[in-house]
Parts: sequence; structure tokens; C-alpha cells
Amino acid sequence: MSHPYTLPNLLTGLRILCIPIVVILFYLPYAWSDMACGLMFALAGITDSFDGYLARRLGQVSPLGAFLDPVADKLIVAVALVLLVSRDPHWYVTLTAAVIIGREITISALREWMAEIGARGKVAVSGLGKLKTILQVVGLSMMLFRQDLLFLPIYELGLILTIVAAVLTLWSMVLYLKAAWPELRAGPGA
Repeated sequence: MSHPYTLPNLLTGLRILCIPIVVILFYLPYAWSDMACGLMFALAGITDSFDGYLARRLGQVSPLGAFLDPVADKLIVAVALVLLVSRDPHWYVTLTAAVIIGREITISALREWMAEIGARGKVAVSGLGKLKTILQVVGLSMMLFRQDLLFLPIYELGLILTIVAAVLTLWSMVLYLKAAWPELRAGPGA
């Protein structure tokens, strides 16, 4: 049995602990709180890129880490999207949030079902999924940061990146569903 307190698992736990901090920073009424919120989200995103790498590199891959990592990712992204929609309920922000959250629910259910039938490898994370995640983390960090920086419209640039991430999200979902389609349309006992 592997030890649950490995560096990769602690990084994943840190990402989960960042969620209430992001929420608190989002609602604080100070000029610096939006910037701190965006930076905290970015820090959480950076830990996401390291925990899986470290788990493989250090030989510390564990069932707990394999379970917690995607949960932490989906939770913090969903919370950020809900926060952003609460502050900016324009249709395009709301639709982008709905697409990203809806896709995450769909693909999580698909991966769980595919694992049950022993075909999880057909819907493993792809390069497109990793690109989507990078754009999503950068875009959401910028949207949470909100403040212009060096005359650059950070929120608007973040929104564009997040919309591009949502498009990639739909594209990757279609590819995952296409890969799983033979199993999805197979009849009972097939």
C-alpha cells in the first residue's frame, strides 16, 4: 500500500485548499483582491502541471492521486467559472462556463463507464486536452485577475483564451465520444 502523503498528493491537496481561498479573495472588497485571486488560481494551475509529472518521475503514482487530481482540477475550474458568471453574467461568459462544466461532467462519466468495461485507454487524456487545460488555466487566471496590466486588457484577453479553451473542450469531447462510439452503440452483452 502506498503512502498517501507523497509530494504529488500534497500538491493536489494544496490545489483543493486553494478553492476556498480563491472564493474568499474573489469577494474581498479590496483593490488588490482580484489580482490576488487570479494569482492564487494561477498557482493552483501550476501545481496541476507538476503533481502528475512528479508522481511519475518519483515513482509515487497512487490510486489516491489518480482519483484526487482530476477531482481537484474540475472543482477549482467549476468554482472559478461560477464566480466569473456571478460577476459577469453576459450570455457569452455564461455559455462558455456551461460548455466547459458540461463537457467535464460528460467526459468524467464517459471515462468512468469506459473504465467499467475495461476500455479506459480509449479516452485517455490527449495532447488536445492538455492544450485546452493550459488555455483554460491561463484564461481563467486572467479573468479572475481582472486588472489591466501595462495597458493590456487582461480580463478581455483572458475571456478570449477561455472561449478558445471552450471550443477546444467541445472538439476534444467529440474526439473522445468518437473513440468511445463503438462501445457506446454496442448492444447488451456485445
